[in-house]
This record gives sequence, structure tokens and C-alpha cells, in this order.
Amino acid sequence: MSAVSNDSSLSTKRPAHFKAVLLVLIFVFIAVAGLSYVKWWPYSQKATIAATEHSIGSSILTGDQANAPDPSFQSAWDYALTYFKSVWKAAVLGILLGSLIQVLLPSKWLLNMLGKANFKSTALGGIASLPGMMCTCCAAPIAVGLRKKNVSIGASLAFWLGNPVLNPATLIFMTFVLSWKFTLMRVVFGLILTFAVSHFANKFAEDSSVPQTIDETVSKTVDPDGSLIIRWLKSAGSMLITVVPAYIITVLLLGAARAWMFPVLGEGITNGILAIIIFAIAGTLFVIPTAAEIPIIGTFLSFGLGTGAAGALLVTLPSISLPSMLMVYRSFPRRVIWFVFGSVVGLGILSGIVGVLFL
Repeated sequence: MSAVSNDSSLSTKRPAHFKAVLLVLIFVFIAVAGLSYVKWWPYSQKATIAATEHSIGSSILTGDQANAPDPSFQSAWDYALTYFKSVWKAAVLGILLGSLIQVLLPSKWLLNMLGKANFKSTALGGIASLPGMMCTCCAAPIAVGLRKKNVSIGASLAFWLGNPVLNPATLIFMTFVLSWKFTLMRVVFGLILTFAVSHFANKFAEDSSVPQTIDETVSKTVDPDGSLIIRWLKSAGSMLITVVPAYIITVLLLGAARAWMFPVLGEGITNGILAIIIFAIAGTLFVIPTAAEIPIIGTFLSFGLGTGAAGALLVTLPSISLPSMLMVYRSFPRRVIWFVFGSVVGLGILSGIVGVLFL
């Protein structure tokens, strides 16, 4: 009887294991196909342009001018139109992958990789972000999907932050368009933000649902039964309802307010600590597409912006934004969001000081 029961147990486990592997392979195929179309192929072409022309376009903030247009509905509409035209494909892909994570990837597999509140999980989350090359808003739905599967705070944050700040394509563009000094600064501060800040954020969530042991968490996280399509539609629909409205509204508001957030100042003023703080906060709140900080900084520098403010924007513009924070705020404890916000501003200020001294 014992041999019969063991054979029966093995026969039931094999189809379940095969199904899990198949679902993971489907997710990987969709992710690779989507990233190839939206990111990898376009960026390979843009890298050639950056190398030959030392430019990747004009500033989305001001165009070829020194200052942004005055606040108005037209200014808001123009910015939102330009922004969403640039990011819509990546935004759709981010929502698709964020919802598919919840229905295709087995909870036990995810938690074994990214579920512990330790540095290993954080490091794996940061490394997994590197192929994504997404801006903060497009990576946010994926971070939300990871948190819904009970992935640890540190690993989810590392994935969210690593996408924009350690984007390999952006680093290549930056080296050709700005200089290797900007790239080196971005790598150093990006590593600190992605791995150190994300890992330390686990400490701010001690009394929240941060998984400490895999067995404990797996017992609370059961992959639901039912139709895969129905579960995916519910997941995608929930994400669209909770993410998209706030995203659109805040992009419009920030687009209207950009002239106030990034005032025209002389080089001497923008190398002062007060200006560095102002630009660090503005850069943390503002929203841009992937790599848009490069022409923004280049344009500002050409009109006399100091290297202090430029250094602050180098770190803060891509890292997070008001829209992306609103997109993830239900998935992380409030104090974690505030900690990340304060960390980005603080690292931006420090980067601005380094910019004054070395750029």
C-alpha cells in the first residue's frame, strides 16, 4: 500500500510541476518579446545615434529653450501628450507583466528567490531589474505585482529603483552625450539607491508583512485555482483601476507646473546648497520617460545651469516621481515610501555637492 500511495503522489506532482514550468516559460517568452520590441531593439538604434551625434534629442522639459512654458492647461496637455507618446508602449508592457506575475509565476518559486528580508533577495531583485530598462512609472506596476505575491520589501524596491537608475542603455547614452564623469556618478549613486536603500527599507517594515522565512510565507500565500484568463483579467483590471487615473492626472499637473519646479537660475546660484536642495526635490517629484534626464541636463548646462543642480537632477529625475509613488503606495508601508522619497532627495543633494566639486 505504501508503494502505491507514493506512486500516486508522484504522479500528481509531475503534472503540477510541468504546469508550473510551462507557466514560467510563457511569462519569460512574453517578457523577452515585449522588452525586445519596446526597449532592446529601439535602444540599440538610439545607442548608434548617441555615439555618432552625441545627442538623443531635445529636452522634454523645455525643448531648445532655457525655460519651460508658463503654467497653463495647454502646457499641461502638451507635456502629457509628449510624455505618453514616449512611454505608452512601455507602460502597457509594465501593466501586462505586473498582472501576469500574479497569475503565471508560482508563489513558492518567487518567494524562494525574492521572498526573504535579507540582502540576497534585495540583490537578486536589483539584478533582475537590469534587463528591464524601464522608467520608474513603467516599472511600478511590476513592483506592485511582486508585492501582491508577497515578495519582500527590499527585493521589490530594488527591482523598482534599479530599472531607471541602473538602466544599461541610459548609462551608454550618458557617456556619449554628457561625459564619463556623469556616468560614474550615476552608477555609484544608483548602486547605493538600488541595493543599500532598498535593503535598509526592510528595517522600516518590521511590523508589516515582511517575510522572514519562506515556509511561513508560503503557508499564507496559496496560488489560487480557477481559470487563468479570468484571474489575469481580474488582476489587470484591478491594476488599471488603481494605477492609471492617478498616473494621468499627476502627469498633467506636473506638466503644467514644470516652469515653477525648474526655474531659470544662473550658474553661481545653482551651485549653492539651497538651489541644489530645490532641484533635488523637484527632480524627485517630476516625471520623465527613460533617459530623458540626459537631454534635460545637457540643455540646462548649455544655458548656464550649475553643475551642482545638474548633479542633483542626475540622480533624482529618473529614480522615482510623484506618479510612480502614487502607483505603488498601496503596496508598501507608508513609512517605506517616505523613506525612499527622503533617500532619493538626500542622495540627490549629495550628488549635487559632488557635482560642484568634480564636474
